[in-house]
Amino acid sequence: MSGREKLAAKAPAKSKNASKKKPRYLELADELREAVLRGDYSDPGDFPTESVLCKKYDVSRFTVREALRKLTAEGLITRKRGSGTVVQPATARAGALHQPLSNVGEILQYARDTTIAFEKRKAGAIPKDVVEQIGAKAEGDWFAFRGKRMKPGRKRPIAVTEAWVHPELADAVAQIDVNATTLFGQIETLGKVSVTRVTQDIQAIKGTKDILADLGLEKGDPVLRILRCYFDESDRMFEISASYHPGERFAYSMHIEVD
Repeated sequence: MSGREKLAAKAPAKSKNASKKKPRYLELADELREAVLRGDYSDPGDFPTESVLCKKYDVSRFTVREALRKLTAEGLITRKRGSGTVVQPATARAGALHQPLSNVGEILQYARDTTIAFEKRKAGAIPKDVVEQIGAKAEGDWFAFRGKRMKPGRKRPIAVTEAWVHPELADAVAQIDVNATTLFGQIETLGKVSVTRVTQDIQAIKGTKDILADLGLEKGDPVLRILRCYFDESDRMFEISASYHPGERFAYSMHIEVD
């Protein structure tokens, strides 16, 4: 057991109400994923050995192996006994953006790694296909936004996002910075609400002409829609967002922890 992990073992137990800290192997996986996607290990043989990773990050070999197992499952690396760890070329993973999402914190991390400029649109009813998909009532005229999400180093958008904010949050909407990273984060502050749960629906759909054009796609190209609904402490759905991703440039991954 490494020095850092010994300290963690001695730390007092947290109360049941305390927020759970992300396991160290997932933190390490996040750091290594970012390095891989940044191109730090572009040449064969560049990827560090388990021993080097243990020393660099002050973690146990078990932690390193669990982190590498996650990246292997995501298709970012391959591991062979005797050959070490090799980063998969972009062609092998379809040049995709691998986005791990399992909690609100990771949604925020995704936002921090990208930029978006929303434009306010005329308030109105939520599109029928969105309402049918979420299976919940969304009555009235909701405030509407639309924007392209960009990632540094990429010429084409990684997503086009349409979002709708509850009619009762007019005061918060009036103060929203359309160039900020997320809407729901601002609404929490400006509208004095707290996100208590997020539902997510992922579906391959036929992209509209406008969506295809904005994403730099051609007719018939796959589009992945991620539909999220944000609920506050009173279980009111206060924001709905629909993000449209190029099917060949986006991969969704998640981790499931067993209690």
